[in-house]
Amino acid sequence: MTTSRTVSFPRRHPILVALLVALVVLVLLFDWNWFRHPLERYISNKTQRTFTISDLHVRLGLTPTISMRDVYFGNADWADDQAMARIAQVEFSVSLRDLPGKVYIPRVALAKPELLFEQHKDGRRNWTFQEPSKSTEPSKLRIGSLSVDEGRLRYLNHGEPFDIDVMASTFDPAKQAQVKDADAKPVNDRYATRYAFKGSYHGAGFSGTALSGEVLSFQETGVPFPLKGDLVAGTTKLSVEGTIADAANITAIDTQLKIQGQTLANLYPFLLLPLPASPPYSLQGHLVLKGNRYGMDDLKGRIGSTDVSGSASYIDQKPRPLLKADLVSNKLHVADLGPIVGVQTKESGGKPALSQADTNTAKGAAGKANRVDPDHVLPAGSFDGSRLQKIDADFTLVAKKLEVPVDLPLESMNVVLKLNDGLLKLTPLEFGFAGGKITSELSLDARQPVIKTDAKIDFRSIRMDRLVPADSKLAQGAGLLGASVQLAGAGNSIADAAAASNGKVSAAISNGRISNLLDAASGLNGGKVLKLLAGGDKTISVNCGGMVFDIKDGIGKSDLIVVDTEQTQILGEGGFNLKNERFDMTLTPKPKSMGILSLRTPVRLYGSFKQPDFSLEKGPLLARAGGAVALLAVAPIAALLPLIETGPGENSDCRKLQSSAGVQEAQKQAVTKRSSTKKAGAK
Repeated sequence: MTTSRTVSFPRRHPILVALLVALVVLVLLFDWNWFRHPLERYISNKTQRTFTISDLHVRLGLTPTISMRDVYFGNADWADDQAMARIAQVEFSVSLRDLPGKVYIPRVALAKPELLFEQHKDGRRNWTFQEPSKSTEPSKLRIGSLSVDEGRLRYLNHGEPFDIDVMASTFDPAKQAQVKDADAKPVNDRYATRYAFKGSYHGAGFSGTALSGEVLSFQETGVPFPLKGDLVAGTTKLSVEGTIADAANITAIDTQLKIQGQTLANLYPFLLLPLPASPPYSLQGHLVLKGNRYGMDDLKGRIGSTDVSGSASYIDQKPRPLLKADLVSNKLHVADLGPIVGVQTKESGGKPALSQADTNTAKGAAGKANRVDPDHVLPAGSFDGSRLQKIDADFTLVAKKLEVPVDLPLESMNVVLKLNDGLLKLTPLEFGFAGGKITSELSLDARQPVIKTDAKIDFRSIRMDRLVPADSKLAQGAGLLGASVQLAGAGNSIADAAAASNGKVSAAISNGRISNLLDAASGLNGGKVLKLLAGGDKTISVNCGGMVFDIKDGIGKSDLIVVDTEQTQILGEGGFNLKNERFDMTLTPKPKSMGILSLRTPVRLYGSFKQPDFSLEKGPLLARAGGAVALLAVAPIAALLPLIETGPGENSDCRKLQSSAGVQEAQKQAVTKRSSTKKAGAK
């Protein structure tokens, strides 16, 4: 019988086994630096940049790890610095399982990197090496996580302009150990990396600190990337805490945001939003990014002494982004609106409002606050119309109650603002005022260097008894006041636009009662004034009153200022100049009954808007002083009657008086005509 013995593989294939052992030994002992120079030449030729390393090592496996030391990579020939990257050590892994469909790098670890990313004004970038592909297919390169030890990164965009310098380091030992595992998965359950940064954007400097999770969990991890940071930019402070769903593309943000500063206008260099100048503010809300929409829900805070709440959103769209806001204020302090239009308030101590340029730094804000404001009333703060061309807006604000710095009967406010392609409209801008309403339609056309302004303002059914504060020496008035303002001008400030304006200002009063003391004073009846002061005031009726000013090139003139009361007729004329903010008017009283100290001397009102004065004229009465009522027959008061009548079927005293005056005027003309006919016949 023959016995067969099984021969082992090594004995049957000794040469093959020897080759395998030799290969293993070769791999284990192989000096990967043999590939260093070929690798340097290959990358340098492909990128047309200098690339050098001092050491190369590879750990083989299904996810091999490559390590390089003293990495140097040159910059583009048009860039400022010679080096784009200097890194003490780079270590990264590559997943062979995912090839060739995609190049997945589970982790990258950098030790003491110095990186410079730079973009030219013409759009060239130092991190691109060929013309951008027109393909819509997504990139095959994916990076799982990035860890940095004592790193520095600078981004410089010459076109924006934007310059930021960031120092970063992973400080959590557990995270540093984890990145040594090629197959480790990012777990952002705590902050692991610290940042310190500083820079400038559109000329405005900023600095700050931040914390993040494992730096960075990029794509396809399904793990939110936590972020917490604080930023200081001049007088503005911002803090944020939340998560980012995709740190590489920033496709979703969910954070709590707090911001405070000297003025909202100071945010323009960073947001490119034409926010108005404002008092110091503090706001917070829930910031959420979905697609191209940044939404701020649960927005609340204060602007000056005014509370605000509501929601806002910023939609990044073409050709211009859209800002939307829906805000409510329970109590709006009117003084807080002063800086928005460049006007000084009592609260500011008579100092001018701060502008964007002044508040970029605390030093600039202090410098502006110490300057003296010129002697003017109309706000001279300049608006930058070009800012209105960079964004569209849809804004609504409802103020349930207004707090005024003086005894002014403002009650509520409602404004709807729409901005489209440089054309801003406030339609409507409404105020509750003295029991009536102020309704405005304003438009600012900033599509040319000098802003064009159109304004139409109606004062409807304003109650006279709400205009004059209660006083022991003045009896309570009554009646309705109406007015209309129609102006069009051009200028980049309210003062400039007013100085070049054209239009009309008119006002009327009817069914009224005013203080007898005021009427006596206007009629210069000294004896009556003394009697009223001693025995108490009463009211007298106002039959009708009106005035009309025609305005051309900022100069207003009136041939009609007439008030007819129960005891006095007042006729006036004059005008004002919006360019130098001065006025000069003459009022001639005609008491209907003569008192002991009653005078019929005209009163001249003159001076600047800020410092008015008056004097008694020595000249004769106006020739038309006796015909004040007759003037109403031909005066353009009829157009104002809808503003002072309470409803259908309720004729005002103005309408009755105008009708009566028309009859009187017709009778007078008839008598004059008959007299002329008789004289002609006698001849």
